[in-house]
Amino acid sequence: MGRTLTRADLAEAVYRQVGLSRNESAALVESVLDLMVEALERGESVKIGAFGTFAVRQKGRRVGRNPKTGVEVPILPRKVLVFRPSQVLKARINGEPAAAVGDEA
Repeated sequence: MGRTLTRADLAEAVYRQVGLSRNESAALVESVLDLMVEALERGESVKIGAFGTFAVRQKGRRVGRNPKTGVEVPILPRKVLVFRPSQVLKARINGEPAAAVGDEA
């Protein structure tokens, strides 16, 4: 595994590529992330074309088992965040040419 891409890395990339100041770039990255979080909190999906979709999914109550002791434990209903990568992203990760995947918006 390599290193982790951070908010600071994203802000630096915006600074270099867009030409905003470092402070403006950091504020822009924070603003975009805040909008994504707010949409997810409202139960909306966040789709980023050619990247993927973030969504909140409701998981129901179920019975789990402690792997050490084998004792059954109730798992309460909860919301989980899921990410579904686009076909374009999957192809890039696997080193496939983009033309093999087709156009995805």
